[in-house]
Amino acid sequence: MNAAPHTARGRFITFEGGEGAGKSTQIQRLASRLDAMGVATLITREPGGCDLAEQIRALLVQGDPGGMEPVTELFLVLAARRQHVMRVIQPALEAGKWVLCDRFHDSTLAYQGAGRNLAGARLDSAEQWARDDLTPDLTLFLDLPSEIGLQRSRARGDAEQRFEKERETFHHSVREAFRQRALSEPGRMRVVDASLSIDALSERIWELTGDVRNAV
Repeated sequence: MNAAPHTARGRFITFEGGEGAGKSTQIQRLASRLDAMGVATLITREPGGCDLAEQIRALLVQGDPGGMEPVTELFLVLAARRQHVMRVIQPALEAGKWVLCDRFHDSTLAYQGAGRNLAGARLDSAEQWARDDLTPDLTLFLDLPSEIGLQRSRARGDAEQRFEKERETFHHSVREAFRQRALSEPGRMRVVDASLSIDALSERIWELTGDVRNAV
């Protein structure tokens, strides 16, 4: 009796950046190009990506930025991630899908670690546990001055403005943390100039995904 054919594990690509960097648009564009190549993709986001995590997201992205203790915020982020990884991301990867995720663990280290001053061994250990030690194959950091990103994000006028209400010093710290992470992991995390036009940014991202695509 012949064994069932083995399904190759999918690839995991994450998009990171501050507010208003254009991650959602670029994820959709990359997914469309991969789909045209016959690559099965799953677009998801954090916090969120499944029912329970989306409920947690509503607590995190709406309301007064000062209404939640920093450690409470961190635990909510990690709870949402654990559910998302175990119920959505890992099963999709095992099924051979390419998962394109709007934010992942680098955002936790930037927003809660640097922005909320929670960086340290306890945070590192907790976030690794929450993500089941899952590491992206490629992370694209869409880098943009925080003032420009905030202008873009606030102009949308949606209800998810809790982080946009933070002081500019918070957002500067977040951006700097992303940049330092990119310097520390240049093989995984690539910096992309998010001030480029949408089309130029899309082409640059396509170039940067070449190694991952060619490895299939």
